[in-house]
Amino acid sequence: MAEQGDVCYTFEAAIEMATKMEEEGFRNYLTALRTVKDKAARQIFKEAALDELEHKHQLEKTLVEGEMKGGGELQKPVPTMNLDYVLAKKELRPDSDAREALAYAIHLEKGAIEFYQKMSNGCEGAPMGALFQKMLADETRHLQALEDLYEAHFMAEN
Repeated sequence: MAEQGDVCYTFEAAIEMATKMEEEGFRNYLTALRTVKDKAARQIFKEAALDELEHKHQLEKTLVEGEMKGGGELQKPVPTMNLDYVLAKKELRPDSDAREALAYAIHLEKGAIEFYQKMSNGCEGAPMGALFQKMLADETRHLQALEDLYEAHFMAEN
């Protein structure tokens, strides 16, 4: 995704950018799913790809309806461990395991969080600001779930 600053675009342009970002995320997970052979790694990528498709679908519905339906109350981002700072993002290989799959997915989710944070900051007070806050909250929950899984299976104290 091309770099954009903290600016707000028209409603349609902002949603189109977010839809494209979600499509790229889906394609990354689909490529990863087709690359790895490990059953656990494949499951991680399958679930993540489906999450990206759901986000893309929500955004496309938003374009049609002119607003995002459901989830009336504003959802807040959840805290994460920022494991992306300590986990290397490696190129996936057919023999990549669940640990490498989680690290890869953590980095992809972190990229989505950064995108929605910029869009949310740029659109603060605009009609789509709440939409980007919701998407940011969803992405932080996905990242938290991946980090929790990584912690449960691969951190030293466990």
